[in-house]
Amino acid sequence: MKLNRFAIYAWGIVAWNLLVILWGAFVRASGSGAGCGSHWPLCNGEVLPDASQVHTLIEFTHRLMSGLTLLLVIALAVWAFRAYPKRHAVRLGATLSTVFIFTEALIGAGLVLFRLVADDASVFRAVSMSVHLINTFVLLAFLTLTAWWASGGPVLNLRGRVPVAGLCALALLVTLVLAVSGAVAALGDTLFPVSSLASGLQQDFSSTAHLFVRLRVLHPLLAVADAGLVLLVAVVAGLRRARLWARRWALLLVTLIVVQLGAGLLNLALLAPVWLQLLHLLLADMVWLALVLLTASALAEEAVEEERVERLSFRPAVEV
Repeated sequence: MKLNRFAIYAWGIVAWNLLVILWGAFVRASGSGAGCGSHWPLCNGEVLPDASQVHTLIEFTHRLMSGLTLLLVIALAVWAFRAYPKRHAVRLGATLSTVFIFTEALIGAGLVLFRLVADDASVFRAVSMSVHLINTFVLLAFLTLTAWWASGGPVLNLRGRVPVAGLCALALLVTLVLAVSGAVAALGDTLFPVSSLASGLQQDFSSTAHLFVRLRVLHPLLAVADAGLVLLVAVVAGLRRARLWARRWALLLVTLIVVQLGAGLLNLALLAPVWLQLLHLLLADMVWLALVLLTASALAEEAVEEERVERLSFRPAVEV
């Protein structure tokens, strides 16, 4: 697969967004969400705030990174419409990426303006944060598909392949639910830290504990269920297919799932240190991207194989 300049740029934006996501998680884990106060887009009412406070520096850096992302995605869309013809998949991917980068910015602004940051432990914060995470994952998916199609990846074709498509869609949905539960669990770890694993487990099952704490127990259960479903998708949609890229994404997905489960257990045993939370999130993002690319490859592969079979079926017989 030979990459052109646009494809390299698109993959670069995907990598940059992963970095922005990790820094955003660091903002939450370090309690720096209120580093710029309740001001947006200004920081503490200033264009260039006093960065002597560590929390202000961390939050302001995240805003600069997010602002740059917005400009990069807009440039991606402009370039896509100049470089690709009408109805091309790259145009569609770039357009949807632009839509979701704007909703990403609006949701992020809402979190700040409504002060759903720092030590806020309201249910509204959990809901808003969950919407933010879902938007982020959808944005990542469209950016990745844009880069994939620009790299020569075939477009989706669901004709006659509804069962496989349905299984992939279910896996994507359950993975999103798992990501939301992980975000809530991480928020609970940040707001209500524990001194030992035993005390943490006691809080998880205590009727007097905060809702975020009691919901933490759902995340490992969902992780096991999602791992089983994703592994099934890897076998059905990837490892049993002949197309090279589908098999590659399936193998990568299986590897990432195993590593992610190990990181989750380690995160639980070490009481969720910040560095391990970030690693756990990065692995979750990589699992999501591998699943998106496996879905794109497997469904397109099925369409290609179907067309090939049709051509062979209607080939006229040659009489000897």
